[in-house]
Amino acid sequence: MGRRLIGCMAMLLLAGTGASAQTYPTRTVTLIVPFAAGGPADITGRITAEQLSRQLGQQFIVENVVGAGGTTGVTRGARAAPDGYTLTLGHMGTHAAAVVQYPNLAYKPETDFEPIGLVAEYPVVLVTRKDFPANTLREFVAYAKENAAKINMAHAGVGSVSHTGCLLLNAAIGFKPTLVPFTGTAPAMNAIIAGQVDYVCDPISGPLGHIRAGTVKGLAIASAKRHPALPDLPTATEGGLPAFAASPFYGVFAPKGTPTEVLDRLVQALNAGLDDEALRKRFTDLGADVPEKERRGPQPLAGIVKSEIARLTPILQASGN
Repeated sequence: MGRRLIGCMAMLLLAGTGASAQTYPTRTVTLIVPFAAGGPADITGRITAEQLSRQLGQQFIVENVVGAGGTTGVTRGARAAPDGYTLTLGHMGTHAAAVVQYPNLAYKPETDFEPIGLVAEYPVVLVTRKDFPANTLREFVAYAKENAAKINMAHAGVGSVSHTGCLLLNAAIGFKPTLVPFTGTAPAMNAIIAGQVDYVCDPISGPLGHIRAGTVKGLAIASAKRHPALPDLPTATEGGLPAFAASPFYGVFAPKGTPTEVLDRLVQALNAGLDDEALRKRFTDLGADVPEKERRGPQPLAGIVKSEIARLTPILQASGN
């Protein structure tokens, strides 16, 4: 009799778990954005949360958890209950560069998360203060080599996209400026506009409006071709520095062990959202590239994380920053 009772209870628990996954989400879902409000990660996270809310009929809210180049927020996401109610927006910095830049990193990007899917990619733009002596990438390289001790670089924390993007630039040039950390790329951009720091390497969405307004100078875009959002901005290759190549990925991750049924619902919702014309226009207006169908879902995102770790590791180890 006892065995029968235990068996019935186990079946009821399994049935309850299945029903819970099928009805997911039944309450508000939190999407952790590990950077300050106003930057590319925050904007991307809010657009994503809105679309997931629309697709799944439940509220998705953004929580900005700043610190340590995004690793504070991502650590919280990795340690969250694996039930689908806490997700994380990660990117090139938090899920690739941080492996090298934080030897005691509290999470393993390749094994501590369930990848849900790539959301967008933003090419990096080299931006300087308006009165910086250089007006082209070639002039920047020449000036940097002669004045390394006088130049300072803004970034959103070790391991952030702005930090990693500029380290790729610095390594390609062969110089080491003074690094000035901020809590996010929005505060860093404000410092550029105020003339307090010399340059930053920011995903295109951040400096786009400022470049157009003339409050900062855009010198180069780190992509294979010019971008329609800034058609007059030369590529790094045109500027003689092809090694400066960076189009950081932004993707959604769940904690390891999240039920397959929940992951499937999230993957389907994200994929449907990426086909939404309004969402695609919003990202396009920000200068982002929306992934096509063959680059969506868990496996492509897992592949990107793995390949970016492999690509960035030797460069960042050599940079020493």
